[in-house]
Amino acid sequence: MSRIFGFPNPVNETSARIVAAGAVLMSVVFVVTGNPWVLVPLTYGFVARVLTGPRLSPLGRLSTQVITPRLRGTHKMVAGQPKRFAQGIGAVFSITASVLWIAEFHTASRVVIAMLAGAASLEAFAGFCLGCAIFARLMRWGIIPQSVCEECNDITARLSAAQ
Repeated sequence: MSRIFGFPNPVNETSARIVAAGAVLMSVVFVVTGNPWVLVPLTYGFVARVLTGPRLSPLGRLSTQVITPRLRGTHKMVAGQPKRFAQGIGAVFSITASVLWIAEFHTASRVVIAMLAGAASLEAFAGFCLGCAIFARLMRWGIIPQSVCEECNDITARLSAAQ
C-alpha cells in the first residue's frame, strides 16, 4: 500500500512546472468554455497527486516519464512536502469549483478555477510555487511542525543517494 500512496521527495522542479502548465491549460479551458467535464480530469489529477504523487495522475506520469526526461539541461530537485501541500490546495480549489458547479453557482465555480489558474501560472511560467510559500510561512508560524519537513531543509543526503 505504501508503494501506491506517498509522495516523492525530492521532486523534480521541471516536472512540477510541466504539471502546473497542464493545470493552467485545463483551468483556462474550463473558465473560457464553462464545460464542466474539464473539472473531472482537473480535480482527479490534483487528488491523485496529493495521494500518490505522479503514480495515478496521467498528467504527473506524462510529465515525469515522458516530457522531463526528453528535456536537456539541469533539473533542480526540491523538497516534496511543500509541493504536496500545493497539490492539496489545488485539490481543495478544484473540488470547491466542482461542488459550486453542481450547485449551479457557475460564475463562482469559474472564479475559483481562475484563481487556481493564476497560482498554477506562477509555478508554470515563473517558477514560484505559491503553495510552497504558504507552507514555509505556516512552518515559520509553528502551524506546520518543523518535524514535517526536517528533510525538506536538507535534501543533500537524498540527492547523494539518488546518484
